[in-house]
Amino acid sequence: MVVAVVDGDTIDIRIAGRDERVRLIGIDTPETHVDEGPPECYGPEASAHLAGLLPIGSQVRLTRDVVGRDDYGRLLAYVHRRDDGRFVNAELAAGGFARPLTIAPNDAYARRFVDLATAAEAADRGLWEACRG
Repeated sequence: MVVAVVDGDTIDIRIAGRDERVRLIGIDTPETHVDEGPPECYGPEASAHLAGLLPIGSQVRLTRDVVGRDDYGRLLAYVHRRDDGRFVNAELAAGGFARPLTIAPNDAYARRFVDLATAAEAADRGLWEACRG
């Protein structure tokens, strides 16, 4: 169950009675939490979109890849909404809220994310339109 949306590519979930931070694999959204200065272009929009896709209390299914955690201890996962199976990582790339970010060996959907982001860029969706220049 989702307990918080941290930013556009990170959520907190409750699993087996404890909270875990989950970093969505294969995508990267603009930062909203910047040490000095404003959020990056389209960071707040990406975070808001993820919060709309995964409101607090949403049930999710996580699929892991080869490496299970990053250097910060976060679970690395592909996230699907339980109620309708929507693939959240892919939705963010397709909507222009995220760029592809492949870090091998966690690359099961790398080609798909690149294709979705390329199509979003060609259509000037999301950050591809808002963050030119």
